[in-house]
Amino acid sequence: MASEQDVRARLQRAGQEHLLRFWAELAPESRAALLAELALLEPEALREHCRRAAEACARPHGPLPGLAERLRPLPAERVGRASRSDPETRRRWEEEGFRQIALNKVAVLLLAGGQGTRLGVTYPKGMYRVGLPSGKTLYQLQAERIRRVEQLAGERHGTCCTVPWYVMTSEFTLGPTAEFFREHDFFHLDPANVVMFEQRLLPAVTFDGKVILERKDKVAMAPDGNGGLYCALEDHKILEDMERRGVEFVHVYCVDNILVRLADPVFIGFCVLQGADCGAKVVEKAYPEEPVGVVCQVDGVPQVVEYSEISPDTAQLRASDGGLLYNAGNICNHFFTRGFLKAVTREFEPLLKPHVAVKKVPYVDEEGNLIKPLKPNGIKMEKFVFDVFRFAKNFVAFEVLREEEFSPLKNAEPADRDSPRTSRQALLAQHYRWALQAGARFLDAHGAWPPELPGLPPNGDPPAICEISPLVSYSGEGLEVYLQGREFQSPFILDEDQARELLQPQES
Repeated sequence: MASEQDVRARLQRAGQEHLLRFWAELAPESRAALLAELALLEPEALREHCRRAAEACARPHGPLPGLAERLRPLPAERVGRASRSDPETRRRWEEEGFRQIALNKVAVLLLAGGQGTRLGVTYPKGMYRVGLPSGKTLYQLQAERIRRVEQLAGERHGTCCTVPWYVMTSEFTLGPTAEFFREHDFFHLDPANVVMFEQRLLPAVTFDGKVILERKDKVAMAPDGNGGLYCALEDHKILEDMERRGVEFVHVYCVDNILVRLADPVFIGFCVLQGADCGAKVVEKAYPEEPVGVVCQVDGVPQVVEYSEISPDTAQLRASDGGLLYNAGNICNHFFTRGFLKAVTREFEPLLKPHVAVKKVPYVDEEGNLIKPLKPNGIKMEKFVFDVFRFAKNFVAFEVLREEEFSPLKNAEPADRDSPRTSRQALLAQHYRWALQAGARFLDAHGAWPPELPGLPPNGDPPAICEISPLVSYSGEGLEVYLQGREFQSPFILDEDQARELLQPQES
């Protein structure tokens, strides 16, 4: 272990000597823990990190000057549309996706380094329950979608196939996530096919470039953003693991989207048939000022431009069909070839520029008192997973319907948007639509028919509560055999046991 003298010298070179200011007060075990943590911080890299954080925070925020002239929507030939394509084209995409899954060439990779702090909980967001009738967590829903898509691909191609699940965690989420998976028997997935790994942490920094102490013996650290994926892939030899398994295509997604379709065969097939090395699912922006990044081109190069960087006038521009010109909203749902990820980790990762996130960071003051600030006081530097789009040789986007594939969980109740309530309602509305399309009819809790509506309310519960297990249907397929011509009492859960019961011959 590095000595106190060595660590002091390293901190002096980095301009961060204040991190040992409580040294005299620390017990031997606390001193050892602090030295071990500080010894991992390379002096020149630490100095550069703090300098870049302070400089980036000092730069003016808002729309980037001159951006409008450099901005263009993606060319039409680079964009596929799930809902606007003819059935034969969509069938071809789906069949190619299932073929690749059946060949064991597809993996999914979950970005799960963040905690549920904004939801008011201290555990990882994937462990959150939004209040579904089944009580399922986000992790369970995702695991069951993997099992179902494996089953569908295997049935189509007469084989037994595997979609490995790579889970990128952080220091804060790895332990709880691993324990949760073990407690739930990995949701009946083979543990050998669930690979968890950690992303790196970076020190939080004050506005004047000083590393923050969160305790007298501990530096305030934070995950390096979802773009920390690329260093983590290299650190933990994940791409080598993929190569051993024969994986060629990777579906990367964020944990908080309750509607996410893991290893979506339509998306995978579209990207493979387009010869893409990198792809992004997008949804049409709901309104010009919606706070989502836009997938577009800058100087002819694909990238995501943050909503805060686009001027209101540019955001309002219309295309010839009357829709927004820049309407491709980024939803952190991506396709990569393993070859492209290998190139990023070996060549392009050092070119990624960190982004500034101004946060409330607990700290100890000069007297050693713990302070929980009421307003932002620190900088966390993050890289974004989509910052590699510009390095792609053949980038594509794939537009999907928001109501079918995107409802993120970000805010605690009683927020109007992106809350447990809105996530739950989005999933239940989707399942209600699937059930009606399959020929089901529902009675409400009082035994009456729900009112006939021209469409479901945009905000609110559907007329009847119906939850369909992903193990029964991945995207609405195959439900007619269980539901057609039947009446069900709300609330209704169609799980595997209920599905088997519905297939039993009915007494006359």
